[in-house]
Amino acid sequence: MTSAQPAPHPTDPRPGTNNFQVDLRGLVDLLSHHLYSSPRVYVRELLQNAVDAVTARHAHQPEAEVRIRLTAADGQVSIEDSGIGLTAEEAHSLLATIGRSSKRGGEHGLETARREFLGQFGIGLLACFVVARQIRVVTRSARDPEALPVEWLATDDGSYTVRELPPEARPEPGTTVLLQARPGAEEWLVPATVERLARDYGSLLPYDITFDDGLGGAPRPVTDRPAVWDRSYPSPAARRVALAGHCADLFGFTPLDSIDLDLPLAGIRGVAYVLPDPTSPAHRAGHRVHLKGMLLTDQADNLLPDWAFFVRAVLDTDALRPTASRENLYDDETLAAVREALGVRVRGWLTELAAGDPERLAAFLNVHHLGVKSLARHDAELLGLMLPWLPFETSDGSMSLEEFAAAHTEIHFTRTVEEFRQIAPIAAAHGLGVVNAGYTYDADLLALLPSVRPGLKVTELDAGAVTDRLDPVPTSAELALAGFLSTARTRLEPQSCDVVLRAFQPVSVPALYLDDRQARQERDRAVAVENADDLWAGILGSLRGSAPRARLVLNHNNPLVRRLAALPDAQLTGTAVESLYGQALLMSQRPLRPADSTLLNRAFLGLLEWATHSVTGQEDPR
Repeated sequence: MTSAQPAPHPTDPRPGTNNFQVDLRGLVDLLSHHLYSSPRVYVRELLQNAVDAVTARHAHQPEAEVRIRLTAADGQVSIEDSGIGLTAEEAHSLLATIGRSSKRGGEHGLETARREFLGQFGIGLLACFVVARQIRVVTRSARDPEALPVEWLATDDGSYTVRELPPEARPEPGTTVLLQARPGAEEWLVPATVERLARDYGSLLPYDITFDDGLGGAPRPVTDRPAVWDRSYPSPAARRVALAGHCADLFGFTPLDSIDLDLPLAGIRGVAYVLPDPTSPAHRAGHRVHLKGMLLTDQADNLLPDWAFFVRAVLDTDALRPTASRENLYDDETLAAVREALGVRVRGWLTELAAGDPERLAAFLNVHHLGVKSLARHDAELLGLMLPWLPFETSDGSMSLEEFAAAHTEIHFTRTVEEFRQIAPIAAAHGLGVVNAGYTYDADLLALLPSVRPGLKVTELDAGAVTDRLDPVPTSAELALAGFLSTARTRLEPQSCDVVLRAFQPVSVPALYLDDRQARQERDRAVAVENADDLWAGILGSLRGSAPRARLVLNHNNPLVRRLAALPDAQLTGTAVESLYGQALLMSQRPLRPADSTLLNRAFLGLLEWATHSVTGQEDPR
């Protein structure tokens, strides 16, 4: 900003034209395009100044009446208050100097009331220039009974005048602010818009505020106190109904439940509404925060812990610090402590439901079990409490870990959904307890399970555990198929895959591809060796592990496998085994390596060639 030409001393009350010590056009551009998110905040500034003026008057004269009236008509907006008012000297000093405020303690003897003020940054009335081309203030001081009323008239070209008025111009102390719309901003001064913004910002302010649309009707109330969560109700059910209606009006949904957010030490009162539909844990909900009754923001995404994504909160506070634009919360140590305390309150609500209202808890978990799982990862006590309720996908169906642990003393888990879905029907048929840990947070919770259920063994599923549970084939039958198994192992050796023969259910599954994390790591290491230079190949070669390789488990119960084992042509047998390998790999939905893709293409074309030669009666040229 650049300074304007020299101006008279700011405390000089003589009438005449004076210049702001700032480029006002640059200030308006800064406010409207960089500091504030929308011109709508001018209504908040008007309400804030009026409330602060009344607060100052109350500190000076506790018996003084309280009156704040907002009017919008004929392209103008005005607000009248019965507040502390200003003298001519104060009008020069406070209304035209950026960074100064009538609310600063000591200068006007208001230190005891300062904590009750909303404004803290001294920009004040000048912010109204985002919608106004002219601001007129008529004010009379309550501190100096002998002071005359004062008119402060400013325009957006950077000039203002101050003059004293006759006593009858304003008989009582207080202030009236009148705005005239600037070109292009008329929509913000429409009566319906002004009333809506006033209710949005000021519904919880501590003084009665009314709105007049200039049509001759009775002024309508803007404030609606006490807050819905602080009102008295005939019963808990009536309170829940009232809160549900408030949530529907405010957020547009009927909540599953409501959670009181009462932190007296932090000066916080409010409520959190539980969303009725699932939402992504990555979604950061916008919460509604009032500061001393004035709406600060409806998009506070740092108020609650990230895991509490299943609620939308609305609260009033006098302890949290706003940003410079007063449109969000400053993320400091105080907010961090409040965020943790609010998280404790949400967790306490879950605990209360688990202890005394299982039906409401079940309804909540049916929608938001993911949020509870996220919380339980960091709270073993809560995990133990929620075990009978949290649903998991298991080889025995969807059930809680409490139910699953009652049937299986040893629990295996898969890290991917695809692996689980391949193995689940086979595990269920053979009594193997497997949990799908491929969903968000489930692997972390399973790792914590032994800490809350001592004696329970939880391990990641490996190929050996599955193979050991499948029925072995009689020795005589396996010896009879030795040649077939030898051919199969030779053909799959390049894929680092062993072949075993077992009998398992369901019969319709001809082959099962099994591996575990160690086998995958060893396979990835081998691929890296093939693609590395001599130096890295030597280093990676030294890291070769002794972990078992992946396994293709052939099902001896399956008629197709038995027919393939009886084929006289070793070449055709090898191609058929490669086809079974490819089919099992695709069923497991694992990513295919280049070598796997090559094998699948070769097996598919080989079978087509064999089939076409068989149909035409020609000999296989191979």
